[in-house]
Amino acid sequence: MSKEPAAPAALRRSLSLPLLVLYGVGITIGAGIYVLIGAVAGHAGQYAPWSFVLAAFAMAFTVGSYAELATRFPVSAGEAAYVRAAFNSRLASRLTGLLTIVIGIVSSATVALGAAGYIGEFVGLPQGIVVAVVVAALGAVAAWGILESVLLASLFTLIEAGGLILIVAAALYTGLPFTGVLLTPPPFDAQILSGVAFASLLAFFAFIGFEDLANVVEEAKAPRRDIPRAMAWTLVISTVLYVAVAAIAVAAVPSAELAASPAPLSLVFRTIAGIDPATISVIAIVATLNTILAQMTMAARVVYGMARQGDLPRAAGHVHARTATPILATALIATATIALALAVPLVRLAEGTSLATLVVFALVNLSLLRLRHRRVLSPAPHVRVPVFVPAIGLATCLAMIAAVALG
Repeated sequence: MSKEPAAPAALRRSLSLPLLVLYGVGITIGAGIYVLIGAVAGHAGQYAPWSFVLAAFAMAFTVGSYAELATRFPVSAGEAAYVRAAFNSRLASRLTGLLTIVIGIVSSATVALGAAGYIGEFVGLPQGIVVAVVVAALGAVAAWGILESVLLASLFTLIEAGGLILIVAAALYTGLPFTGVLLTPPPFDAQILSGVAFASLLAFFAFIGFEDLANVVEEAKAPRRDIPRAMAWTLVISTVLYVAVAAIAVAAVPSAELAASPAPLSLVFRTIAGIDPATISVIAIVATLNTILAQMTMAARVVYGMARQGDLPRAAGHVHARTATPILATALIATATIALALAVPLVRLAEGTSLATLVVFALVNLSLLRLRHRRVLSPAPHVRVPVFVPAIGLATCLAMIAAVALG
């Protein structure tokens, strides 16, 4: 009697709600907030916290769309799956998936160069060698296992979020009067409101990252229950941290100095806590490493998901039986990240990443509207948001795309 062929290995469901929240918060906080607050303060001044509140409100609609779609279609390469289900277009699905992969690779390469700059303060190695070692090491972690990757990312998250919490603790300890900033809304002055609104466009990008949770949905223990909760908690935690730190920053340092500083949070650290710059550099390194690890993990899962859907070569969808990870997909992402970081000027590509991310967000919101219009039903229970949620999410993303393109 012939033996039946063994079933192909599948991704392992290892991620609980706390790990998903740490993963989401880690990639959302990322490295950006450590430099972004200066630009926001430069436009909004003492009302910078309100720009983060406005950005969080705008992002909440896209978070809602992702929450419904991730529970309707709990698969890797989520964005590609949403577009395919909504428009019955394999081409549109493939292009969306490829765009998501490119975003992950370019983001990883850009942040890897930033990490190399900070690491260069401690080791005297050429930047190219540092980039290659960092990306290869994090790629090895990603290939080792999703649980191991997320546990390491969670540790990084605790450290980088701890840096922000340290600012809050230092402000409270020194009696910095920042609560007045939080409780003072901007006046009805056209110039001030215009500055707050423009700064909210910049602050919007500090909330990008939650969407990566949609691409680890196949590794969540209870995806339909935990993925929407993790997205919501990620938005709430990030908003609270950003608003508090922004209030402290503009209360401690003049807005013009924050805007002119290449490392505004380092300036805030030193002003209110007298912390050694080396400590700040270590936290920044951790933040960058976390972003690289999470982005590569996400991109590898999109490659895996597209391969399983037949949009990429099947070999890229192979899961190793022992590690339960897509090793070939992870290796491809790590290799592409190193090559891009070493060979291509990234300034324009990095700017394009934000625009590409907004395009993906717009497609996700549009897909949910299309599914609602076609009255496509899902057999399994899922989150259901009011139809105005994807409508406002789409309008917000289109407005942001226009602002970025014109800017």
